[in-house]
Amino acid sequence: MKYLKIEHNQVFYFENEWKTIDRIDKNILLYLVNKIIEEDEFEMDEYDESLIGNKAHQIIYKNIYEKLNSLKSEKTRFQDESRNLYREAFEKYQV
Repeated sequence: MKYLKIEHNQVFYFENEWKTIDRIDKNILLYLVNKIIEEDEFEMDEYDESLIGNKAHQIIYKNIYEKLNSLKSEKTRFQDESRNLYREAFEKYQV
C-alpha cells in the first residue's frame, strides 16, 4: 500500500485519508515507522524535487523520505536483531 505520494506539486501522506505532508506530526511518523516494520508492501513515491512545487513540502518530504527509506532497507536486519535479542532472553530464562 502507498503511504506517501507526490501529486499536483504537493506531497501527501495516508492515514485513513490523504492529507498534506505539512500537517504531519510525531504520531503519524510513528504510525509510518510501524507500517514499514509490519507490512511487506509499504510504498512511497521516490523523492523528486522537480515534482514538488511547495518548498515546505520539499524540505519535509526529503527528510522523511530519507529516514523511512533507510529504515525500509534495513528492515530485515532490524527484525533479525530483534528476534535474536528476544530469543537469547527467552532461552536464558526458560526453565
